[in-house]
Amino acid sequence: MAARKTASAPRSGIPDQVIIEHSGDVLNFTLNNSEQGNQITGAMFDAMLRELRAEASRPAARALRIRARGKVFCTGRERAARDAKSMRRESQRILDFNKALRNCSLITVAEVQGEATGFGFGVAILCDFALVAEGTRLAFPEMRAGLPPAAIMAYLGEYALPRFAFPLVLFGDAIEPQRAVEIGLISQVCPQDRLAADVDALVARILELDSSAARRCKEFFRTAQQNSFDRNCRRAIDALTSGGMALLARGK
Repeated sequence: MAARKTASAPRSGIPDQVIIEHSGDVLNFTLNNSEQGNQITGAMFDAMLRELRAEASRPAARALRIRARGKVFCTGRERAARDAKSMRRESQRILDFNKALRNCSLITVAEVQGEATGFGFGVAILCDFALVAEGTRLAFPEMRAGLPPAAIMAYLGEYALPRFAFPLVLFGDAIEPQRAVEIGLISQVCPQDRLAADVDALVARILELDSSAARRCKEFFRTAQQNSFDRNCRRAIDALTSGGMALLARGK
């Protein structure tokens, strides 16, 4: 698979708020808006969404790594809209990004440090793997400003039981990373000085997998979460057959 370098800033017209690049089979999104707490602006959304759609139509990577420069991962997203029409457009862009991230065939990894709140915490949850540094502040504080976080509630119940998830969005209290692991929202807590190395090791494990099999595994797992057991059993016959034929074609 050929590596492709992508420069997002010239295409989107923004200077370095998000760095998008390929490193071999890894697509990297590096948030670089540290002066604003790495909040995601509309232009940053557009640049990352374009790249996810490009990957969907013409795969050039096998893993996606989302990380940030500075002391925090992401403290939410910019709210620039001032009328109903622009607010609807802004909301649609957020949901489009969430769906593209969740449904992409890449194995996705969030590398989280310092603080991940609001949309930032949500992005980490949506990734297949979320590795979080010790002491990181995790919260959904939107209700403290009187705004129910509907975009997050659209999927939060699939990752944590309602008894755990609802208080998080209702009260906006921060939780410790270890508690987030216990209730199913993140994958692993890492020492701060080991975070990047632990993500490196995880990405290396992902790249050791057969690329086609990894894509099929993620697709089936994601779809199975939405289907009944009986339907999943029927789909499993097709998946096992096509997977077995692929093994035969490789002489295994």
